[in-house]
Amino acid sequence: MTANMGKADRLLRLIAGLVLIAAPLIGGMGLFGMTWLNYVMIVAGIVMLATSTMRFCPLYTIFGIRTCKV
Repeated sequence: MTANMGKADRLLRLIAGLVLIAAPLIGGMGLFGMTWLNYVMIVAGIVMLATSTMRFCPLYTIFGIRTCKV
């Protein structure tokens, strides 16, 4: 896996991932009694954090996008 994400893209994904994970938990629902939307938000947040830390996005590879300068 070669890096295909630039710094700005990584930062935006990191912030979006943290917001997606925190929103259902802070929104008063707690861990119990979550709806399907809350689960989807948490999974999407985890995916965003993972792609941000690995500096690799599989969809970027499929579409031929590369935001890093190297």
